[in-house]
Amino acid sequence: MPRGSCLCGAVRFAVDAELTAGDACHCTQCRKQSGHYFASTDVPKSALTIESEDTLAWYRSSEGVRRGFCKTCGSSLFWDPVESEKIAVAMGAFDDPTGTHLHMHIFVADKGDYYDIADGLPQRPR
Repeated sequence: MPRGSCLCGAVRFAVDAELTAGDACHCTQCRKQSGHYFASTDVPKSALTIESEDTLAWYRSSEGVRRGFCKTCGSSLFWDPVESEKIAVAMGAFDDPTGTHLHMHIFVADKGDYYDIADGLPQRPR
């Protein structure tokens, strides 16, 4: 079972499902939240167990989405489209290798000007 945590360990989680290939979101909100782009994998909400709810904070970044982060260290952990059955989990927050890879870049029209995307993966403007 894949497990993960924030930087300080105050928020821990487990996923009772196989991880799928993730994406890298380059939208302005993800860049501002993470400091670069946000690489995540979608998992069923029913498969996610958050062990430290009291140290997890949620920020409603738009009408249909909230973002989860640690109250103590600020680590960005989750992107939650509230009407969906899936939640995006930060790939960098897993404790062990994920056994998967990115499969695409999204919102590349909004990417920062200080880097190039040169890994050959598909790129969607939005």
